[in-house]
Amino acid sequence: MKQPNTDIRPYTRQFYKGDLIPFLLALLETLLGTLGALLISWLIQQLIDLIGGHDTACSLTQLTLISLLLIAGNAAAHLISYHSKPKFITRGISRYRSYVFSKLTKKNLSAFSGEGSSTYISALTNDIQAIEQGYLWDTFTILGNASTFLGAIVLMIWYSPLLTAIAIGLSLLPLIASILTGNKVASAEKTVSDRNDAYTSTLRDSLMGYSVIRSFKAEARMLRLFKDKVEELAKAQCRKQKMRILVQMYGSVAGITAQLGVFLAGAYLALSGQGVTAGTTMIFVQLMNYVLGPIGTIPGCLAERKAAKALIQKIADALETNVREETDATHMTLKRGITIDGLSFGYGPEKQVLRDIHCTFQLGKKYVIVGASGSGKSTLLGLLMATHDHYSGSIRYDDVELRQISSESLFDMTCVVQQDVFIFNASIRDNITMFTDFPDEEVERAITLSGLSDLIAQRGERYLCGENGCDLSGGEKQRVSIARSLLKRAQVLLVDEATAALDPQTAFQVSNAILDLDGPTRIVVTHSLDEKLLKRYDSILTLKNGQIIEQGRFEDLMEKKGYFYSLFTVSQ
Repeated sequence: MKQPNTDIRPYTRQFYKGDLIPFLLALLETLLGTLGALLISWLIQQLIDLIGGHDTACSLTQLTLISLLLIAGNAAAHLISYHSKPKFITRGISRYRSYVFSKLTKKNLSAFSGEGSSTYISALTNDIQAIEQGYLWDTFTILGNASTFLGAIVLMIWYSPLLTAIAIGLSLLPLIASILTGNKVASAEKTVSDRNDAYTSTLRDSLMGYSVIRSFKAEARMLRLFKDKVEELAKAQCRKQKMRILVQMYGSVAGITAQLGVFLAGAYLALSGQGVTAGTTMIFVQLMNYVLGPIGTIPGCLAERKAAKALIQKIADALETNVREETDATHMTLKRGITIDGLSFGYGPEKQVLRDIHCTFQLGKKYVIVGASGSGKSTLLGLLMATHDHYSGSIRYDDVELRQISSESLFDMTCVVQQDVFIFNASIRDNITMFTDFPDEEVERAITLSGLSDLIAQRGERYLCGENGCDLSGGEKQRVSIARSLLKRAQVLLVDEATAALDPQTAFQVSNAILDLDGPTRIVVTHSLDEKLLKRYDSILTLKNGQIIEQGRFEDLMEKKGYFYSLFTVSQ
């Protein structure tokens, strides 16, 4: 079940992990920038009062020397920023991406069938930009503006507490309005992320299902659906930009009101002889920029930071669902086989799929599971790969219950060949080895046993397969999948409707290749009832309405003239 408000600290720690020195240097540059800005304001006041004939703390020569030092210090601060900020932020984002992806790899095999991938695609593409700006860059913007604001207030109080009170009073109401409006930016940012998820999902469906769309002449309907998602995304983006402009507007109103008000108040105090000089009035106008700038900037940055945290929270919550609880069980090797006792499973109270399943799969033998569509064949196979753990009864590998076996150990023992084989846009060899180094003789053995020798002879091991294997036939892709399993030396090979999309001749060849394998336990789910193939299995399990109602060898089941006999006869 989804756990709301997942702790996001492990995610945000990725931004700082191992990069304390670049962060501290970037922070130092921010504080040096604040100090430099305040010193410039002080210099302006000193120069104006010096020109006006008032007493000043420094002579013109001293002020000139301080000015040169300030220029040099400003250049040094920017060099510190040049070497620290980009390094800190890019490394932090890279670690965050990697951490999210590593968490993604912990999810159950069934996760994407129930959730879809658009949330994760959006989180690692579109949302990253908002997080980088709102959570990292804006961190320094907030710290810099906050320190400048506080420094300016202290300096203003030192010069004239009365004028400072007037300045703060003039800025207070716009500040409150700006903060209240800024909270809406976070909501708008999350809405954009949600709309982008929907848009990405529709775009992916349109591309992946292109052949179906064309064959059913659904282009106009799909275009209309696509346009709807584009329009929804555009509206959300427009609302977000409007919210930002509204926040900026309050900051601008605050600036105009406060600056003009302070200038007029300073002029009145100077003319009335209340200890305010022309230089003091000018430094107040200058310092007001450092007060009003943060007033206009910080609420927006805080809103963007809040929005960024909401995006981190969103992906953190999503990554906590459909995660298999790992055990500390040591690596195990299957010695006898798999035993299922009293297995029942449903996707919900009203979706019971399997009922009281009892069966045994002995190590090294061949099994086939048959039954009508919806009888639970693929679900049973999926449970053997721990796609779900909320089943009743038991699934034992030797004497160890499946829930107690670590994913690493389970995937070492098992391998699955499915109808939809994913092929990377890489060489045939890389797709067989899954980018792992194996001895050449082991690769050659897998190629030979899987029936890929002719393909390799024609095109070579370095032949690029194309995006998702578009340059390979369906049979060739299935043979690559079989070769992967052979190279992995899995003890249990689970085959789920692997030949459903192939022509009869290719399907027969692939099925024979699987049956010819020596060593692994083969558990095959199929809808194709070919007598020559069925006779080669050690046992046939027949499912009906989620129950095994018959099991045995082909000849025995045909002699019984039961449900399997009916299925076979109808299929011929």
